[in-house]
Amino acid sequence: VRAQGDTYQVVADVSQFEPSDIVVTTSNCHVAIQAEKVAEDGTICDTFTHKCQLPEDTDPLSVSCALTEAGTLVITARRR
Repeated sequence: VRAQGDTYQVVADVSQFEPSDIVVTTSNCHVAIQAEKVAEDGTICDTFTHKCQLPEDTDPLSVSCALTEAGTLVITARRR
């Protein structure tokens, strides 16, 4: 978790996954990123999991995420 001005930022490289393979959840100031690539035969051929705790002064309603064209997932949250 990086502080940048009045926001916190979490960055993850998920370029090997399609946007529909990526799930981001938040709960109690924790952020979880999960991604699974499923082969045509239904087997899981690649996974990615990352969990982190946001600092206590994070505004939990301000958490948002964006996926860049290069496949970098950027999660941002405002500081109170």
